[in-house]
Amino acid sequence: MAAPEAWRARSCWFCEVAAATTMEATSREAAPAKSSASGPSAPPALFELCGRAVSAHMGVLESGVWALPGPILQSILPLLNIYYLERIEETALKKGLSTQAIWRRLWDELMKTRPSSLESVTCWRAKFMEAFFSHVLRGTIDVSSDRRLCDQRFSPLLHSSRHVRQLTICNMLQGATELVAEPNRRVLETLASSLHTLKFRHLLFSDVAAQQSLRQLLHQLIHHGAVNQVSLYSWPVPESALFILILTMSAGFWQPGPGGPPCRLCGEASRGRAPSRDEGSLLLGSRRPRRDAAERCAAALMASRRKSEAKQTARAVPPTRVTRRSTQENLTAGGTDPKRELHPPATSHEAPGTKRPPSAPATTSSASASSSTSSSKRAPASSAPQPKPLKRFKRAAGKKGTRTRQGSGAESEDLYDFVFIVAGEKEDGEEMEIGEVACGALDGSDPSCLGLPALEASQRFRSISTLELFTVPLSTEAALTLCHLLSSWVSLESLTLSYNGLGSNIFRLLDSLRALSAQAGCRLRALHLSDLFSPLPILELTRAIVRALPLLRVLSIRVDHPSQRDNPAVPGNAGPPSHIIGDEEIPENCLEQLEMGFPRGAQPAPLLCSVLKASGSLQQLSLDSTTFASPQDFGLVLQTLKEYNLALKRLSFHDMNLADCQSEVLFLLQNLTLQEITFSFCRLFEKRPAQFLPEMVAAMKGNSTLKGLRLPGNRLGNAGLLALADVFSEDSSSSLCQLDISSNCIKPDGLLEFAKRLERWGRGAFGHLRLFQNWLDQDAVTAREAIRRLRATCHVVSDSWDSSQAFADYVSTM
Repeated sequence: MAAPEAWRARSCWFCEVAAATTMEATSREAAPAKSSASGPSAPPALFELCGRAVSAHMGVLESGVWALPGPILQSILPLLNIYYLERIEETALKKGLSTQAIWRRLWDELMKTRPSSLESVTCWRAKFMEAFFSHVLRGTIDVSSDRRLCDQRFSPLLHSSRHVRQLTICNMLQGATELVAEPNRRVLETLASSLHTLKFRHLLFSDVAAQQSLRQLLHQLIHHGAVNQVSLYSWPVPESALFILILTMSAGFWQPGPGGPPCRLCGEASRGRAPSRDEGSLLLGSRRPRRDAAERCAAALMASRRKSEAKQTARAVPPTRVTRRSTQENLTAGGTDPKRELHPPATSHEAPGTKRPPSAPATTSSASASSSTSSSKRAPASSAPQPKPLKRFKRAAGKKGTRTRQGSGAESEDLYDFVFIVAGEKEDGEEMEIGEVACGALDGSDPSCLGLPALEASQRFRSISTLELFTVPLSTEAALTLCHLLSSWVSLESLTLSYNGLGSNIFRLLDSLRALSAQAGCRLRALHLSDLFSPLPILELTRAIVRALPLLRVLSIRVDHPSQRDNPAVPGNAGPPSHIIGDEEIPENCLEQLEMGFPRGAQPAPLLCSVLKASGSLQQLSLDSTTFASPQDFGLVLQTLKEYNLALKRLSFHDMNLADCQSEVLFLLQNLTLQEITFSFCRLFEKRPAQFLPEMVAAMKGNSTLKGLRLPGNRLGNAGLLALADVFSEDSSSSLCQLDISSNCIKPDGLLEFAKRLERWGRGAFGHLRLFQNWLDQDAVTAREAIRRLRATCHVVSDSWDSSQAFADYVSTM
């Protein structure tokens, strides 16, 4: 009897609250009601008015609302603002209520974007709050514009910060300064424990203050936080100092910038254990002055450039070119005074371990000092440091007198405006070969020649485990810094370098990866490498990577264009180092997944076979755009897989011409170890389809281990689909449960007949059937009937594709 009495008590309490607040709520609703999207609506019901009143007074009634019975609480939930809706989540779950539909509706109404079809949203509350945090931080949403977002009792950033797992910083580092400000101290502390992924997109040139804020932000989120992944996307002309700052901080190095506040967390940690407040000197090496890593790297590069420029001057190079180049070099070290000339440790006259006041420059030679003074006079003090891209660009028309986008005030907020302006620039007479500085900067094996820290003897802060660089062209200094950091980055587990224009720097990358692999605690297990060009043929590059990283588990490598072996990027370099392309056999490795995307041209099958023979643990192999000299070479690869790769479970071929390799395909389908095979756009049925299809079906019927077959883009047609239906007949021992027949010119009548044959044979549910981009719109009624019948036996995934765009495929199958 206690439960009904409690129910009545709570209901009476709610009615009393409702009665006390109805007058106030009615007065607010007395104004002409705003029409909804569907037109004028009826006046709100009494219960809804009471619910809105309760929602408006949640600061007083919150504990009572939490104790309401489930049916009443369920009606109040949609009326709450996002702050109380988030706070009541745990209580709602205990009462058997879900708020996912409410959060999904809030996403559709307020964010006004549709999630990607590839994204599987498991929690709409977390997704909404994470996006809400980013919009508030960038100022792209007005919380006062909607009552569901506005509540004076809550801080939008603080309340949503604990749901943020991924944060994106764009353009001119918007949000970095706000996050490190003292009013948002609790927000940053919450982010340090919740944030896992930090992304940078479309970065522009930044000023010194923004870089200092970013330095503090990265220090707390990475060194004292939980961030384990840093990704950079689409940075057409990277600013060297900013890029090197992000790299060094991600690798675990940190020093307060000039005049920057000391780290409170480092001070607290020093009382319990090292690092101490003076740990920066240990990180940089005890024999070198305490200077920022970006400064030291830029200083070493400048020294090497001055040396090469002196040689060019002796060859009667116009002095104006040297002066212009020196001007940019002096601006390379971001976050420093332009009037201050940087020097590598080798030329410094300071005593080891001494500190230098920020305002007092080091003792320098008169020549370099005069060069620095003249350069700084030509550059405004407020100008942002200019990058040193891989290529020089020509100035836009009408702007020859001034360098574009030099000051932060002159930078446009429009990202695409910036990209197209930079892309159209090309300075005459300032083309620099990619290896010009590299040859002078890395003549010695000692990393101190770059002015970088002695990593082997240093003590680090926490570093990330995943680094991704997508479409970020690496200048020589940036590539050298990355290679030097990689050589001892033992916490790194996954590295992605996508379209970075490495060129000949790939050899130094391989050397650094080899040095990293020799470290006792090396954790690197996944490497993803793709680029337009490579100085090495892709198979030789793959062999070199496997030799350098024998413990690698996942390797994905793609080169879009053939190797430029006959035209090396570095003048005077006859080719890659001998230790990189040695002819010795590859030692046994731990590769489990290998993905390769080839440029045009026939590939030597023996080189690929040598990699496969050394990869006995390989479980997944993917070959994209591979061309062999003959079907026999393809057969040699398949025979190697059968003999040496007994653990192989998944095999994928994409964009390959296998029309003349039908016997090799049949040999592959008879392999009793493979569980999934993909032939994507491989022209399988281009020749002898009437003879090849029955042979293919017979091979599949006798294979009891194959679980998945993917045949997108092979022009199967209705006749081929009906032939495949025999795989599921009563006399078949096939256990196929996934079939992908997308983009195969299948019409509704053929799909309906396929469904009827499956019904006639009484085949049980066999899993998934993918039907994307087929001609099912030619007869919508028949297509719906076919899909209805198929769904009784399998899970069908289709789309509403417009087949009128596929006229060429239609003609080819007539």
